[in-house]
Amino acid sequence: MAAHRNQTEHPALERALRAELRGEVEFDAAARALTTMDASNYRRVPLGTVAPRDAADVSAALAVCREHGVPVVPRGGGTSIAGQATGTGVVLDLTRHLHRIVALDAPSRTAVVQPGVILDDLRTAAAPHGLTFGPDPSTHGRCTLGGMIGNNSCGAHSVAWGTTADNVHTLTVARYGGDTLRLGRAATTGLPDALRELPAFAAANLALLRTGFPDLPRRISGYALDALLPERGTDLARAFCGSEGTLGVVTEATVRLVEAPAARALAVLGYADESAAAEAAPGLLPHHPLTVEGMAADLVRAPAGLPRGGAWLFVETGGATPAEARAHAERVLRAADALDGTVVTDPAGQRALWRIREDAAGTATRMPDGTEAWPGWEDCAVPPARLGPYLREFRALLAGHGLRGTPYGHFGDGCIHVRIDFDLLSTAGVARFRRFSEDLADLVVAHGGSLSGEHGDGQARAELLPRMYGDELVALFSRYKDIWDPDGGMNPGILARPARLDENLRFEVLPKRPVDVAFGYPHDGGDFSAAVRRCVGVAKCRTPRTTGADVMCPSYRATGEEAHSTRGRARLLHEMLAGEVITDGWRSAEVREALDLCLSCKGCRSDCPVGVDMATYKAEFLHHHYRGRLRPAAHYSMGGLPGWLRPAAPFAPVLNALARVRPLAALAKRLAGIAPERTLPVLPRRPFTRWLARRRGKGTAVISHDRVVTLWPDTFTNHLSPEVGRAAVRVLESTGRTVLLPGRGLVPAGLGPESAGRGLGPGSAGRGLCCGLTYVSTGRLDKARKVMRRTLDRMGPSLGDPLVVLEPSCAATLRTDLPELLPDDPRAAELAASVRTLAQYLEEYAPDWRPPRLDRPVAGQTHCHQHAVLGDAAERRLRERAGLTGELSGGCCGLAGNFGFERGHWDVSVACAEETLLPSVRAAAPDTAFLADGFSCRTQLDQLGGVRARHLAELLAEGLPPEPDAP
Repeated sequence: MAAHRNQTEHPALERALRAELRGEVEFDAAARALTTMDASNYRRVPLGTVAPRDAADVSAALAVCREHGVPVVPRGGGTSIAGQATGTGVVLDLTRHLHRIVALDAPSRTAVVQPGVILDDLRTAAAPHGLTFGPDPSTHGRCTLGGMIGNNSCGAHSVAWGTTADNVHTLTVARYGGDTLRLGRAATTGLPDALRELPAFAAANLALLRTGFPDLPRRISGYALDALLPERGTDLARAFCGSEGTLGVVTEATVRLVEAPAARALAVLGYADESAAAEAAPGLLPHHPLTVEGMAADLVRAPAGLPRGGAWLFVETGGATPAEARAHAERVLRAADALDGTVVTDPAGQRALWRIREDAAGTATRMPDGTEAWPGWEDCAVPPARLGPYLREFRALLAGHGLRGTPYGHFGDGCIHVRIDFDLLSTAGVARFRRFSEDLADLVVAHGGSLSGEHGDGQARAELLPRMYGDELVALFSRYKDIWDPDGGMNPGILARPARLDENLRFEVLPKRPVDVAFGYPHDGGDFSAAVRRCVGVAKCRTPRTTGADVMCPSYRATGEEAHSTRGRARLLHEMLAGEVITDGWRSAEVREALDLCLSCKGCRSDCPVGVDMATYKAEFLHHHYRGRLRPAAHYSMGGLPGWLRPAAPFAPVLNALARVRPLAALAKRLAGIAPERTLPVLPRRPFTRWLARRRGKGTAVISHDRVVTLWPDTFTNHLSPEVGRAAVRVLESTGRTVLLPGRGLVPAGLGPESAGRGLGPGSAGRGLCCGLTYVSTGRLDKARKVMRRTLDRMGPSLGDPLVVLEPSCAATLRTDLPELLPDDPRAAELAASVRTLAQYLEEYAPDWRPPRLDRPVAGQTHCHQHAVLGDAAERRLRERAGLTGELSGGCCGLAGNFGFERGHWDVSVACAEETLLPSVRAAAPDTAFLADGFSCRTQLDQLGGVRARHLAELLAEGLPPEPDAP
């Protein structure tokens, strides 16, 4: 092929593409940065991206690129782990428009889909007919059918339903240059002249094609040339599957559907170790399970609820009824020679167990001690009967190279996933990566296995294919590629004439020394680059709907744009640090624009399998981006809210009256950077702290220390919703406690006032205390640290005592941001450890207290910071004890502190609320109480849903006996 032209010629290419296509053509730095990587160790910088609107656009793009001698890489969800979804030419984004299910024919059990259809969308469409698509990778919520065809993906249920290739009927494919053809079984007529030689190609190499491929359920490596054999029907569609974008682009596919069991059960079997589990797996296949998945204890960080053992098999069974599925699972349990076992029939329990398995691609990227681990040898496969011995030798090979990994995966098919703690940052570490790769390839081949058992070879393994197939068969791979793509424009460097496995590593462009940052990044050794490297690209953040209580990633679900996903933002930060595509560092406009729609919900901190914390990264970026520069007005108005509300409190009636004058309110919102659609909150006449001071009375109290509870006077409770604080005081007092504010000294029982320390008067407690939330969320980190240090100075003797925080966002800030911004101050860690929600405090310190029975349904919102940082288990138990039934919605309310108030965020804020929160409110029964512990959530429900939501403390207080008049 002619040498591809360099990047300096791309303006002509861009103009030609814009002239011929209706879809988006993007050659800007942000678009290129977003597609430099997939979920692998590799990085290739494209010239630009194209999002075709239809099949005609795909053909036009391929024709233009051939004319300009520029390579093309088709890309779906970008979750490939071998580097095949990256390239140096034009990346075709097939997810933006080509995501339609064209037809679904239940009687014939087929569906016609475009390449960008997400697997879960197809499964959802098929479910009402009792059907599903059999292959189901763990990325089923975001992987696309086109990508699955390109990589011949499999998933956990291949034991029952095979690989993607086993479930493809026909394909419509566009070649480099733009011509289109339809592929199926024995479809050799009507092919372009170049492809008419395929039958002759197969006929000339019958002996090699019949003997050169190992007989494995998971043989994905190389091209499936044996599908061209006449005894296999000369199936051109099957031979195309697994070609990793190197032959053409799928524009439409007819796929087979399978009958989905009406009920499922899960037999969980415990074994001494993973080799014992692996040796047991083949013996379970005659019982016709749907899956036989395996994992060892070093992957399951908290094995609570699992049977005894050091490794487990998850064996799923199906049936027409729950009883039939359970009976099937119990037969498996009886037949298994396991140390221990159980059968799980509860759907929620099954989902919790499967989540451990599905998140493994992310959780396995960190060893138990926090060391980074990487893909590269993610999915080798051996005959299932050889899996036990293979795993023992694999572990020995790891140890011999001084490496560690955590194998898990499809034990029933002999396919193993693993992330290994390669050092891919140093020259010596990369050299060891190569030596290990060569040795492991030899080990896999010695056991009769395949270098790839699911995700394709890509750049990670294609170089080693001669060790598996021999030079003669690999030479046929190159000939086959040339028949399809004589110009070599489709994804060059992958499969045929591949790049070396230690080239194009994504880490080599990152800074060699830690970047100077404000946060401590304790889980990444203080290294911001290591924090950004957490994102390995598995793209759980791109799941287009909430699953259960998951929050991540609300801005992606609202926009559908990669730039507004957690992964997209991490990619842009990676490229910012690299300095090749995004060249202006912390001043980058591209990164700022992508982070602008990050709600700082912290959902990724808990929902991302590797714990990416984009809220922290955003605050860090804004801190550097605006250093020494004028900030947006909202950073001063809402970012400085605590400082504004304190002096405003005495003038609340006047300010409220002025806010009702439309021209004045509009002017104030414009000057403050507030969205014109927003209603300004009403300021209460009396802050909570003033009410509590009057309630406690004047003078110094003599109180037993163990009957005191310290209540945090957060800005939102104190100055915007004091009724929440008053309700919390009533609830806490009903347990026999006295409520005090932080900073007030305590006099032990039996001593007089003269023994007390300083600052005992009610007027001194709580003053100047602030968690710094608003300063953190706007990236004013110098101010945040100043405020936090002042708070620590003023905590006084109450530092370290249990601290009840009513506002979840403030509790999360104290729990995480405080110690991460002040890592060298031991008081920060002490305060963080003392934080409790109201429910957590009641459960831990007043276990005998009985809440009032309210006996009514609730709906509303679990605060995203509560979900991500604090957990809501105690709240769930408290609601149950109080007779509050129903589930709170997941996701994010969309207001998220200052985000929903800022000008330009209204549409996204509303879209986030409309995903789960507002529908749950509209569907609620008439007597439902609306519950939201966060001020933002309550405000959003009020302004968008027209309902008054309350804090849990308010609902509980309403059920308490009336109290006598108090001052």
